[in-house]
Amino acid sequence: MNRRLFIRKLLYSLQTMLLMRLVHPAVLPAVIKKMENDKLHYRPLNGRSLREISLRKKHHNNGRFISPVGIPREGRWRQLLKWKLSPNSFSRYLKDQPVNHIAIDWEPVRKHQGVSVTFLKHAGVFIKDVDSYLLIDPVFADIYWFIEDFSPLTFDPRQIIKPDHVLITHGHYDHLDKSSLRLLDKETHVISPLGYNTVFQDLNMKNRTRLDWYETYDNDDRSITFMPSNHWTMRNPLRGPNRSLWGGYMIKTAADYTIYIMGDSGYFDGFEEIGRDFDIDLAVINLGAYEPRWFMASSHMNPRETVQAFKELKAAKLMIVHWGTFRLGDEPVHFPPADLKRELKKEGLLDRLVDIRHGETLFIR
Repeated sequence: MNRRLFIRKLLYSLQTMLLMRLVHPAVLPAVIKKMENDKLHYRPLNGRSLREISLRKKHHNNGRFISPVGIPREGRWRQLLKWKLSPNSFSRYLKDQPVNHIAIDWEPVRKHQGVSVTFLKHAGVFIKDVDSYLLIDPVFADIYWFIEDFSPLTFDPRQIIKPDHVLITHGHYDHLDKSSLRLLDKETHVISPLGYNTVFQDLNMKNRTRLDWYETYDNDDRSITFMPSNHWTMRNPLRGPNRSLWGGYMIKTAADYTIYIMGDSGYFDGFEEIGRDFDIDLAVINLGAYEPRWFMASSHMNPRETVQAFKELKAAKLMIVHWGTFRLGDEPVHFPPADLKRELKKEGLLDRLVDIRHGETLFIR
């Protein structure tokens, strides 16, 4: 390979990683130093109301969105290069990463009369709510040639029960995957954050509901509220970050069971307010791509922060996704569950964990 071709491939790979959400463009040096200590220090609200900030549209900023609970993210490549050129302290464990082929028996899900939650792969979750089906952040296959898929599906994803609603948390490529969405019926109702019009126009998916933070979609006895998170998004580096919004969902099911889909989020003190405002039965938290902390802490929680957020949410049960499929951080794909169990055991909360794996279903009521 000649030098010019090597540089071209390197730049392409770096751009692709940025297009996903492997990394954020920049981190303030002072915050980096604090994050290296891995302390639960980050309290941007400091007593202010997350709901009030959202309703006053403090996250809107002249065609872009900004995070009132996150740190500034400017278009620099220095931190990306620093991370990718640094040694991975987990490298000796990477050879042990298992490949789990995913098969799902959908018949018990169809027959179940109440609420069930199926962990598909990566951050993909399939929820049955009595007589309706919700699909969150579907990614059915690999997303880039240089990122291994450790949980490949063994079945045609078109065998998945037809969803009534597809919920998208944000636009990073491992959550909003056009090739996966193309396999769905074009008339499927899509619930998404503000923005993403071009994406869904390209997919010819016109049956859409666009939500801002704390806005709610009501359907029969079911309500779906779009919630803030400490994250960001980008699909095109030429346009820059945060042209569309990001967040999670609070789903009040028709069976009167509340599921919180957090989406990607760094730790912040807004979980306390969310825990006061909602009676959460199951918190589904994205846990993965959390190492190294100096780089990932502003976008993703580690196991200790996940336990802290779970306690503040006051949820009855905890389930984790966003692990075991793509290695997007330094830690091996199979580390998050074991790391989390150690932290939960320290707090005496291990019995609150829904220990569910890819392809498995939690039948609730």
